[in-house]
Amino acid sequence: DHWGQTIIKLGWYPTKENLLREAVEAASKSDVAIIFASTSDYFESEGWDRNNLLLPDDQDKLVEEISKVNKNVIVVLTTGAPVTMNRWVNNVKAILEAWFGGSESGNAIADVIMGNVNPSGKLPITFPVRWEDCSAYSSYRKQDSVSVYSEGIFVGYKWFDKNNIAPLFPFGYGLSYTSFSYRNMKIDSGSANGRLLYKVSFDLQNIGKRKGVEVPQLYVGATGLPIQLPLKQLRGFQRISLNPGETKRVEFTIKRDAFSYYDVKKGMWVVEPGRYDISVGSSSRDIRLNESVMVK
Repeated sequence: DHWGQTIIKLGWYPTKENLLREAVEAASKSDVAIIFASTSDYFESEGWDRNNLLLPDDQDKLVEEISKVNKNVIVVLTTGAPVTMNRWVNNVKAILEAWFGGSESGNAIADVIMGNVNPSGKLPITFPVRWEDCSAYSSYRKQDSVSVYSEGIFVGYKWFDKNNIAPLFPFGYGLSYTSFSYRNMKIDSGSANGRLLYKVSFDLQNIGKRKGVEVPQLYVGATGLPIQLPLKQLRGFQRISLNPGETKRVEFTIKRDAFSYYDVKKGMWVVEPGRYDISVGSSSRDIRLNESVMVK
């Protein structure tokens, strides 16, 4: 017989109020407070889901109280998925999402905080302001052991776009110690092996004072079609390294497949003729350049 999986957690530790009091007192005497907040694989892993998007064990209260006595707070998150941060997000100086790292994650985190490495990561998921904003909220755990995908194709950032919901941090978001500008977008149409393709190019410049890596993202979307498609869908991205002041011409090639959707009734991928937007940006909500093309 298979009895399933059971986890029992036993342990002893001082009362939370005592620990909180000690942490706040130490932070009040420090120039900078670095808080490591985590979910750990006890709360989320393969095979089971979290009950909510809160940081466990009153960690939100920890950040909230420390940010009252220290104005230079850095929060390092080691989580496997988004968490809500409403109670403190506007009261801390920096947030570093480190995910579940390996044996060298400590050194990597220190290098980013100390400025030895210029961060260039981008979020592969959307961080919502609240759990109720998520596409799965209305159907989550309505039936035991059954997942109902009532949102259809509008998952992740596509759901937030469709319903005009502002995320806390959007899909594709990520900061750097330098800044980048996008300009001079051009779209050329052509063909390869008799199939339509577009070449999208633009200038990307490092306008800051540090060498850095930007990850420009290309999205395709459409409105005004007889079918409802996402406002934008990621169709490509690149990592571009630039020295201060340096400019590079970035090029994407997208095929006709980039405009297709799966027609359930026909059982095949099809392209609906019409006008489509091709956008380039630093995240799904930070679109810098946009042009439209007519696809037949």
